[in-house]
Amino acid sequence: MQALKHFARIQTHTFTQDIFDGIQHFPECGGIGVFIGTVRNHHEGKAVQALKYTAYALVAEKMIRQIEQDIQGKYAVSYVRVIHRIGALDIGETAIIAIAYSAHRREAFQACEEAVERVKHEVPVWKEEFYTDGSSQYVEGCCIRKDIDHEHSHKQYDSMHSHQQNDQCHPYHQHE
Repeated sequence: MQALKHFARIQTHTFTQDIFDGIQHFPECGGIGVFIGTVRNHHEGKAVQALKYTAYALVAEKMIRQIEQDIQGKYAVSYVRVIHRIGALDIGETAIIAIAYSAHRREAFQACEEAVERVKHEVPVWKEEFYTDGSSQYVEGCCIRKDIDHEHSHKQYDSMHSHQQNDQCHPYHQHE
């Protein structure tokens, strides 16, 4: 078996699906789940011009890798990876890609969705939106999933990581 690629989960430059290991390395897999999140031009009725992601990169990198391991075990998928971009992004640019390979489509879809949701709601990456009217704001994440208690998980995260402060940390979580 060929060695898997090594790459950072937090990236400062443009990336594509080519960064991931190919399905040909996983002959037991017939299902591929992929999510690509891009920058949209609006949020809650405001016209978005661009955005900027910041992160507590060392912790974010470690947490994404742990989420991948957790999900790989939970869904018995052969491969799950997530990459998130930080820095200034324009409308249409890719902010996040998640991919999962499994024997069947259901597990690939489930693993991919959970990977995105967990990264978006647990990992210290923040989104600042810049609007066409010249204003900007950090965007608090919306909780799309209804099956977990986000209020509890945010409190748990805050208490676990209250000692990990730096000048890039902001009090909001982001979403796509």
